[in-house]
Amino acid sequence: MQTDSLRFVLKSDLLFSYSDNDGAYLLQIGSGLATQWKTPDYNGILYFIGNVNLARSKAQDFQNSWFFHLRYNQKLSNFFRLEGFLQNQKNELLSINVRNLVGVGVRLKLISKPGVKMYFGNSYMYEIEKSNAFDRQFYNHRNSSYLSLSVSLAEGRLDLTNTLYYQPLYRDFGNYRVLQQFKAEIPINKKLKFSGLFNYFFNSITPQGDSEYSSYLSMGLTFEI
Repeated sequence: MQTDSLRFVLKSDLLFSYSDNDGAYLLQIGSGLATQWKTPDYNGILYFIGNVNLARSKAQDFQNSWFFHLRYNQKLSNFFRLEGFLQNQKNELLSINVRNLVGVGVRLKLISKPGVKMYFGNSYMYEIEKSNAFDRQFYNHRNSSYLSLSVSLAEGRLDLTNTLYYQPLYRDFGNYRVLQQFKAEIPINKKLKFSGLFNYFFNSITPQGDSEYSSYLSMGLTFEI
């Protein structure tokens, strides 16, 4: 979402989706909001990302999930930034139903060329997780590393963004999460885009001792101002 010349950007998605949460199949309708604001000197960037999904399935009447992420990063050089973030999320279909976390770290600009941008980030996270199935709360210290690549093809007629996260526990690197997000956007006009989104989440160790995954495939429209 990062732009070089605009101080404020707002995107809103309306997506029709199909998801597979560890074998539980759902048809979903979801909405998302992403906004970016830059400080007057363009060295500080505040991001907010949120999405809400409601779903119906044979196993349950409704699935109620949400994800909210607030992040600020401060430019120290063209290559190096500091960043901090807060996050709240809920998903009733996973063993960890609610997760709250706070984190601080660094962000490095690896590639910045016309049509291609790549970033690497590494952070410390403290998280509080709640599992309704086991009636327990977990307090964890995690590392979070991500690699993000954005490519604009065909003179801006196709935009591709892929971000991969790896998040192990500091005390047990065999207990980790992998998050993958891929988004493709095709402009219809200056304000409207057709978009496709694929999310994948893998948790190596759940409170029950097994692993679980969640995948999310959606297509819809993105409005941008």
